[in-house]
Amino acid sequence: RLCQLKTASDCESLDYQKRQVSGNYGPDAFFNSGWTAPLWPSITTTAKTYIDPHTYEDPTKAVKDFARELDPNLIVIESVIGGGEFGDVCRGKLRTINMMKDILVAIKTLKQGATDKTRLDFLSEASIMGQFDDENVIYLEGVVTKHHPIMIVTEYMENGSLDTYLRANEGNKCLDALQLTRMLCGIASGMKYLSEMKYIHRDLAARNILVNKDLICKVADFGLSREIDEDNSYTTKGGKIPIRWTAIEAIDYRKFTSASDVWSFGVLCWEVISFGERPYWNWSNQDVIKAVKNSFRLPPPMRCPDVLYKLMLACWNEQYLERPKFSEIVQQLTQYIQLPNHLLPLAKQRFLFVNHPDQPNIAQITSINDWFHNLELDRLICLFINAGYTNLSQICHFNSSDLKIFIGNNNITHDEQIRLLNSLNRIQSELVFIPSKSLLTSEGYLV
Repeated sequence: RLCQLKTASDCESLDYQKRQVSGNYGPDAFFNSGWTAPLWPSITTTAKTYIDPHTYEDPTKAVKDFARELDPNLIVIESVIGGGEFGDVCRGKLRTINMMKDILVAIKTLKQGATDKTRLDFLSEASIMGQFDDENVIYLEGVVTKHHPIMIVTEYMENGSLDTYLRANEGNKCLDALQLTRMLCGIASGMKYLSEMKYIHRDLAARNILVNKDLICKVADFGLSREIDEDNSYTTKGGKIPIRWTAIEAIDYRKFTSASDVWSFGVLCWEVISFGERPYWNWSNQDVIKAVKNSFRLPPPMRCPDVLYKLMLACWNEQYLERPKFSEIVQQLTQYIQLPNHLLPLAKQRFLFVNHPDQPNIAQITSINDWFHNLELDRLICLFINAGYTNLSQICHFNSSDLKIFIGNNNITHDEQIRLLNSLNRIQSELVFIPSKSLLTSEGYLV
């Protein structure tokens, strides 16, 4: 992963003890029975299924089976665009013999001195990507394994990761509800394809979606993925769990299914509509787990279409068998794209969990002065105080309409309006469940 391009919270971990798994959390209804098609069928309509390269006695054979070996002389590295745990990530071109022009590609290189295990881990993702062929899944051009440096070459996605793109383009009028829905539909379509191949992603999040110049989104980053068992589930024996995106049953039993990927998709939807806001804000992993188990669900982001928020809540159903399938999600989002009037009614802000024993008096959290200072809007302090708003508890009883009316009567810029509305939404949300500790850590994964 490109930790240099992600927030620290996306890469940090906590120790997680291995435990025995009891019960069956595999939703048989999510998959068709009788999938015995060969991995690489001839060009027919017969579906193929994914094979976990980790099941190979010799993992290097999986690379040969699923990834095309490229001639390094045909690869031109133009610039370094990032770095990860394995080495550099570069932008470049792949020269082709049969095409009129070169292909723009992303090139991951393995750093010198890497151990055999690191080398196999590096190439295992190529063995996974090489099995997929879908317009909403990142495409593997090939690998270089017979020369140094070892490389993985994929299609180039001009706009980078979805979370970074959204944060950089908040307020862009082109990214309206309809366009965001199109992007979500593409992601859901890619996940539908993967689930039909009997494949579980386990790390579906905006940071692991790549965006090209046409705003087509593609599922990427298969480092946590595995083949599913006969009961349509995968039980991990160790490794990372991205807590903020992970379903309850997957956290409790380390049992992953297509239904747990659907839960993650719901969180990804929330990220997209909030333009890259961090799920559960600055809560720690343990506080997130505690809240979700006590029925807390993320509130609707500002200007969130009601139908999309209802979809999020459906994805976060505690009963995993009652969550929608990816095929149903694609169908639903396609309907909203064809009939965009469905996206006009906005979700109402709401408290989804109340009367928690640790809930403090809001007036004790911070002051009006602190609030505006943190938002770098000190000039508005007197404006609110003169209007009679002297403590934060008064502000927190505002709804979006109240604040918009107040804003409309004063000289406040559009950027300031967005910051105020987003901050109000966050404060109201955090009041729904406030962890017992006032100083919160920022872990993103549980291990």
